[in-house]
Amino acid sequence: MKTRYPAMIAMTAAASLSIIQADAAVTVLGNGLARSCFEHAEFGGNAKDGIDACTGAIEETAIPVRDLAATYINRGILKSRTDNTNGAVVDYDKGLSLDAALGEGYVDRGAVMIVLRRYEDALADIDKGIALGSNRLQIAYYDRAIVHEALGNIRDAYEDYRKAAEIQPDFALALQELARFRVVRKSSDGT
Repeated sequence: MKTRYPAMIAMTAAASLSIIQADAAVTVLGNGLARSCFEHAEFGGNAKDGIDACTGAIEETAIPVRDLAATYINRGILKSRTDNTNGAVVDYDKGLSLDAALGEGYVDRGAVMIVLRRYEDALADIDKGIALGSNRLQIAYYDRAIVHEALGNIRDAYEDYRKAAEIQPDFALALQELARFRVVRKSSDGT
């Protein structure tokens, strides 16, 4: 029997799905609450304080639509960090309804879908985020690799972990996952 691929990808460690996904905040310029919300989503800190800043920004009347969409997505990131996955999905949906071109929003919603074990939905969202040119593609490929692994697509998972590490060579999460794989060359007769 001939093999379809010249190499088989095998995991060297036990196959335990890591649910450590990464998030990509949407940049907001300026100095107001929307910027503070972005900084909490991007750089960490107290998630509750960040959610409060985001909510304050959303309640402002003079925020541009693009910043409003970004603020919903950034608040979704912060809600996901507090394990409020349902609230995160609501915010991602609202943000993407305001600006469907924010690739990071799809990648981030896909990350929550991973946590919810809704892998097909995660794959669709992350693929859309990649197609839209998400600003931090290494995160998109890393998260998509998690989805592929959960679906049993080991070769695709390996390729996406490798792509994430190629985009950002010091991306520790991707490098850690790649260390579990090894490439085994097979002959054309399958042995």
